Amino acid sequence: MPLSRPTRTALAVIAVVLSAAVTACGDAGGLRGAGAAPTANSPARLWPELPPASSPAFDFDEAERKTVKGVTVPGDDIRKVDPPAVVRAEIAADPGDYRGDKARYRGTASRMVDCQEGAEGCPVLRPYYRDLTGDGHDDLTLGFRLLPGELTAVRVYTVEEHRLVQVMSYEDALSAVELAGRSVIVRSPSEVAGYEYRLQWTWDAEQKAMLLTHDEMLRTGGGTQPPQESRHQSQSSPRPSRSPSASAR
Repeated sequence: MPLSRPTRTALAVIAVVLSAAVTACGDAGGLRGAGAAPTANSPARLWPELPPASSPAFDFDEAERKTVKGVTVPGDDIRKVDPPAVVRAEIAADPGDYRGDKARYRGTASRMVDCQEGAEGCPVLRPYYRDLTGDGHDDLTLGFRLLPGELTAVRVYTVEEHRLVQVMSYEDALSAVELAGRSVIVRSPSEVAGYEYRLQWTWDAEQKAMLLTHDEMLRTGGGTQPPQESRHQSQSSPRPSRSPSASAR
């Protein structure tokens, strides 16, 4: 049976007292130094003489919104939207990436012609539904493979005024994708052994879009090999990358 909060508190106090008594029995007493404490330093501002920038140097697509044309939302219920139809609408709206011999993702376009949700060979992954915008209605998190290659596209859609609206777009080689609260978290492999990228998009009510709120390189453990050449190159955004695999970072 779980202990109540008062009971747990009382037991914790008794444990502390007993621990102190045991320590006292084996110690001659007196204070012991723990070593020199590190000096606290406040942030140092560099180059204060530089004038502040008035506009961004690059277009990061940080508040990208796009109405999906050609896809209806029956009864404003996003669960009734056909995910393959959403991907086909994207292909139709941006044929340069998907059509022609030089298109980057022509393999996706060819497989989407007869693609049915859940069918073998269909690039569209299982859709997930969760209220990410806080309006009390489910939103759609959709993923699909970009072929040929190892990239996966991640998109988030909501419903506004009876229309399907894309509020987040990203593609990369993925380690994992997670939903947490109002956020979408994407993990991607790094060329540095033992590390991964962690990017988090969070819904912003003012911009009415998912904004990139965290961009981190985290240690995952294991591996001490030197960085390897990237096997892929995502070109989803003109944003300057810190590695060939991170075009939107």
